[in-house]
Amino acid sequence: MQGTKNLTEGAISRQLFHLAMPIMGTSFIQMAYSLTDMAWVGRLGSEAVAAIGAVGILTWMINSISYLNKVGAEVSVGQSIGAQNTGDARAFASHNLTIALALSICLATLSIALAHPIIEFYKLEESIALNAVEYLRIVATAFPFVFLSAAFTGIHNASGLSQIPFYINCTGLVLNMILDPLFIFGFNGGTAGAAWATWLSQAVVCSLFVYQLKRRNPLFGGFSFFVRLKGAYTRRIFQLGLPVALLNTFFAIINLFMARTASTYGGHIGVTTLTAGGQMEAIAWNTSQGFSTALSAFTAQNYAARKKDRIRTAYHSTLKMTFVIGILCTILFVFFGSEVFSLIVPERAAYEAGSVYLRIDGYSMVFMMLEITTQGMFYGTGRTVPPAIISIACNTLRIPLAIGLAALGLGINGVWWAISISSMLKGVIAYIWFSALQKKIL
Repeated sequence: MQGTKNLTEGAISRQLFHLAMPIMGTSFIQMAYSLTDMAWVGRLGSEAVAAIGAVGILTWMINSISYLNKVGAEVSVGQSIGAQNTGDARAFASHNLTIALALSICLATLSIALAHPIIEFYKLEESIALNAVEYLRIVATAFPFVFLSAAFTGIHNASGLSQIPFYINCTGLVLNMILDPLFIFGFNGGTAGAAWATWLSQAVVCSLFVYQLKRRNPLFGGFSFFVRLKGAYTRRIFQLGLPVALLNTFFAIINLFMARTASTYGGHIGVTTLTAGGQMEAIAWNTSQGFSTALSAFTAQNYAARKKDRIRTAYHSTLKMTFVIGILCTILFVFFGSEVFSLIVPERAAYEAGSVYLRIDGYSMVFMMLEITTQGMFYGTGRTVPPAIISIACNTLRIPLAIGLAALGLGINGVWWAISISSMLKGVIAYIWFSALQKKIL
């Protein structure tokens, strides 16, 4: 197919590595948007970090819905390429973009209209809550850019061209790093300045994707971005992407309740620890996600081409790579948590609390790698429901576990142990479930 890369032939490990590195880089870049905001806003104090951290969990929940079209595109377009069906590849690409735009407009409208009652959920001090409302309303207007960029990324990943989203997102990150200090301090914008810096960067990223597909490399011979939706294609996209969107959205909702629990036991320092610590945890998550997404794209093409031996080899190779990364992350978090956290929030009380969070969470890193890598196999074969069941069940367990452990005397540390224990469970269950299905599907 025009402009795409064939993943059904050639050296498996090399293809996985070449696919994974740009995807991983793209994930880190997307994480770096929030880290850059937090790092600069952290200079304003822990209260400012709490404001954008609270909104960060909300936007994470909203952005999780964009996985419907990111994963929907990766699997539907990838399987169409593997089956050598150019017409379906074009149609799935167009439908994913159309759905992404419609969803993002609806969610932006709701977020702007309900900003006050949403932020009130956190029970934050009035000054922090007002900053959070202003920040949320600004970033909400950028949801269409975020959702379309996610769908564009999925289309390129499915085509074996993961380096293109990486380069485009690199441009956006560099711009955000330049604009953040300018808007926050140069224009005295504070937390609102950070929001506007991110808004402009995301707009540029989306514009570059449009330019890439319209001018530089019209994939599949070119296709319309927005079309009238047809039932067969729409149902397939929702069948593939909706479970993934739901599990990520539900994960974010659980974190809303965890943030409230952290606020109950640790005040705004507890919220800061959870949100900034979660950004640190994303180092491990995004690394494994890069390999998982590469494995999913690789599996989608080879599954449609019925090359199951290549899929099995790819799974075991990816597990070996992510296991090494998990060990390294454990060492970093357990032994150097204080130093890592202080890079984001230099306030002593915050980074001392953060080091405890990272040490406890660090014990679950290998299990996180196992869970997310196995997700890639489920997604690539079109089975997106099992990971959703595992994630929703274990993440739901976090709330009663956190409350119980905190009540037993662990306090805020009980919240952190609830997160770590549930991550371990997800990894073990995902591996056992896929092993049980492996003979049937491969």
